Amino acid sequence: MSRLLEVLLIETLRREASKLPNPGMLRGLSDPQLARAISDIHLDVRRGWTVAELAQRAGMSRSAFAKKFSAAVGLAPVEYLLRWRMAIAKDTLRHSRGSLKEIAEKVGYRSASAFSTAFSQRVGCPPSEFAKMATPA
Repeated sequence: MSRLLEVLLIETLRREASKLPNPGMLRGLSDPQLARAISDIHLDVRRGWTVAELAQRAGMSRSAFAKKFSAAVGLAPVEYLLRWRMAIAKDTLRHSRGSLKEIAEKVGYRSASAFSTAFSQRVGCPPSEFAKMATPA
């Protein structure tokens, strides 16, 4: 029963999302080809996804996929991946006691240093400072 409800919800979202005037993840999920790529990103955020790999999984050429993804979602595929990684990292920093190295690996960075640099550039502060601000006193 729960699986049936899940399928009905997904189908309803896909049908309604295709009518949305503005790009976003729901519009991306309403397209089966793009939904596959978005799902792959979410299932394996650690992977070093390339536009070519995502396009292949979607059954499209690299340029057609990038254009369609950007039009539907409002972001280039790689930008979407980076934002998703940062969202997971922020959530982990808010709710976990993991080390910086563990969080970096969780979101696809090979080193804590590379992760810290990327996080600081995107969020505006280092991960350690973000964690302190996010943790109630």
